[in-house]
Amino acid sequence: MRSVIFRAHALNNRGYSKDTHREIKTVTVIGGGLMGSGIVQVAAATGHNVTLVDRDNELLDRCSVRIRKSLERVTKKKYSDDQEGGRCFLDNTLSRIKYTLDHEKASADCDLIIEAIMEDIDVKQKLFSGLDRVARADTIFASNTSSLSITEIAEATNRKDKFGGLHFFNPVPMMKLVEVVRTDLTSALTHMSLCAFGRALGKTTVDCKDTPGFVVNRLLVPYMAEAVRMLERGDASDRDIDVAMKLGAGYPMGPFELSDYVGLDTMKFILDGWNKKFPDNPLFKPIPMLSQKVSEGKLGMKSGEGFYKYEK
Repeated sequence: MRSVIFRAHALNNRGYSKDTHREIKTVTVIGGGLMGSGIVQVAAATGHNVTLVDRDNELLDRCSVRIRKSLERVTKKKYSDDQEGGRCFLDNTLSRIKYTLDHEKASADCDLIIEAIMEDIDVKQKLFSGLDRVARADTIFASNTSSLSITEIAEATNRKDKFGGLHFFNPVPMMKLVEVVRTDLTSALTHMSLCAFGRALGKTTVDCKDTPGFVVNRLLVPYMAEAVRMLERGDASDRDIDVAMKLGAGYPMGPFELSDYVGLDTMKFILDGWNKKFPDNPLFKPIPMLSQKVSEGKLGMKSGEGFYKYEK
């Protein structure tokens, strides 16, 4: 009860009433990769009608198979003693998902559009510029970007007050956190609606201003980068650094294990982007060892080798 009272008090202190949000029932997700598929699955499983958009039918077919298999695993675990209930849950969830190649038609009449495509500011702006012309005037736009500026993405639209960030974490069905990002122009109604949507998905939401990397990546990427710099200087081995952080700091994964899991190319992409935008920040400086591994195709778990080697 105290946490509920504190939450309401905190929201009111920001000038928001706990009742001022729009209920989101229909969602369009653009981009059917791991993140987009995961968002679709969780939204459909919590009673939302969802349309997934991607570039071609082969990709959509793969998305459909991935979502079904993931839902079957969830159903088997959640309804282990109730096969009939499990069948109903699975059938009802799948019935709420549509697949299409037509992003304009899918976006013409929905409450929320979530973009989960490649991390390219120009591509994202072009997409949202087009969506801005076809979506309802009250439709909320959100980007799942993990490193780009929400403010800059929103500049391509005429609904900057209805634009925010919804940063989910991989794998979406398992990870409990959603970062809800607000720009200086995001309205209180939009922000509260996105927070309410995140909670409706069964997630814990945290609020964050539009700052590089938001909360998690802003702390996590420089931490991983500093571990690489330690290795580059010869201060300690990658395995010893990982063991130290797991046993000394209680982290579930060491920084090199985590870097390999995230992808060294992804890590470098984020650091390069931040360094270009904030060249005076030493935390974002390029790392020769990281650049060398990426140039050699040693990207982490997905390539079979990063800081460690993996069975393909």
